[in-house]
Amino acid sequence: MFNCKSIIRLQLYLLLSLFYSSRFGEDITVMSAFNLLHLVTKNQPIALRACGLPSGSCRDKKNYKVVFSQEELKKRLTPLQYHVTQEKGTESAFAGNYTDNKSDGTYKCVVCGIPLFKSEAKFDSGSGWPSFYDVISPDVITFTDDFSYGMHRVETSCFQCGAHLGHIFDDGPHPTGKRYCINSASLSFVAKEMDCMQEESSPASSEKTEL
Repeated sequence: MFNCKSIIRLQLYLLLSLFYSSRFGEDITVMSAFNLLHLVTKNQPIALRACGLPSGSCRDKKNYKVVFSQEELKKRLTPLQYHVTQEKGTESAFAGNYTDNKSDGTYKCVVCGIPLFKSEAKFDSGSGWPSFYDVISPDVITFTDDFSYGMHRVETSCFQCGAHLGHIFDDGPHPTGKRYCINSASLSFVAKEMDCMQEESSPASSEKTEL
């Protein structure tokens, strides 16, 4: 059953979806009305509220270690990857490459390649986007208040290059209680065997790089 808040929220989102689709055209990736209806009518609705930040996390880090030119990124990334990571876009629910991926390995930032999540922390949230309950290290992600679409959420971005990843919520499983809701387009995946080989052959570098 719908409650009043759910109906008002759905109406608002539908109007915003129509506005963005009419203004920017069908080529711009926006959340569809079907996806919004799915989020509102689930038996256990997704909590769209601001959450407490994990211990050791950082807000609004702007001095990124790795900086890429927009021209280079447009050549290297797909249009969807660029839209999500550089323009804070959102891919359609249940359409991402890694939503149902159950392979063992590491999820990395598609822009700079820094490891972000281990497959062991991935879980099925039913939201339509890859979900993780923890990060590899607290300092790999920064958090920014996001007031878009008439609500307060917390945006997650790559600490090293600033790429938009998704959002974090307080409805995840134990032991953290967090849900990192991440766009597949923001991630690359390296299988466990390949990841081990790369770690052995690639020396770590902490120097600032500008391309």
